[in-house]
Amino acid sequence: MSINESIVEEAALEWFGELGYAVGHGPQLAPGEPAGERDSFGEVVLLGRLREAIGRLNPAIPEEAREEALRKVLQVGNPSLAQSNRAVHRMLRDGVQVEYSRADGSIAGDRVQVLDFEDVGANDWLVVNQFTVVEGQHNRRPDLVVFVNGLPLGVIELKNAADENATIWSAYAQLSTYKAEIASLMAYNAVLVISDGIQARIGSVTANQEWFKVWRTVNGEEGAPKPTLELEVLIRGVFERGRFLQLVRDFVAFEESPDTGEVYKILAGYHQFHAVNAAVEET
Repeated sequence: MSINESIVEEAALEWFGELGYAVGHGPQLAPGEPAGERDSFGEVVLLGRLREAIGRLNPAIPEEAREEALRKVLQVGNPSLAQSNRAVHRMLRDGVQVEYSRADGSIAGDRVQVLDFEDVGANDWLVVNQFTVVEGQHNRRPDLVVFVNGLPLGVIELKNAADENATIWSAYAQLSTYKAEIASLMAYNAVLVISDGIQARIGSVTANQEWFKVWRTVNGEEGAPKPTLELEVLIRGVFERGRFLQLVRDFVAFEESPDTGEVYKILAGYHQFHAVNAAVEET
């Protein structure tokens, strides 16, 4: 049996389901559908899920302040995609800064959390295939989008390994197109994944081909058995819900070039991720 794109996509959805994600299909969630979760194809955040998560995770903060935080998350806009992505990452990691009036008239400063890093189950986990995004004149449809609390934190692009003209780097080129044409989606991205069903690589929104790397182990204790597909190892190793939250919080960094001011996003490799965790467990 040849490995084609649809077979790989279905297998990936099954792996995500085994990790505790709900599985959705883009056409069913589209605007106007009975199960639709967007008013337009230009919306990249699943607003209802994000609003519910913010309310659930911040019950002590007044509703108007939670709505202010929601607006700030939705209105990310900076001169470059990398700067927008850095702003989103700060909100994911640190929360969204808000102010509100106390009963005595004083002003309180607080932070609205959009992710719960301590309680995996308190978050909303969803993977969606064929998620259409329209931005300006561009209409694009990433293969898989991973949502946490309605935020599109992962994008996975797949190519057909049986097509000799479609390599893993064809998937990389497609991600480059997304960055140029549907930057509104990519601004929220935590990790990018490319695969042809056999090979798989993970990188950041600023990573060039050289910095898209293999994720070689699921749990860090031993390498994956030889027959295991790289994509399965990557999905189970990176997107296991607790590990994914830890990766987002503790293993992402941004650097700015002192010469050009260009921002680079750095994502830890599997060996760095597991080495740090092993050292923590030993202390």
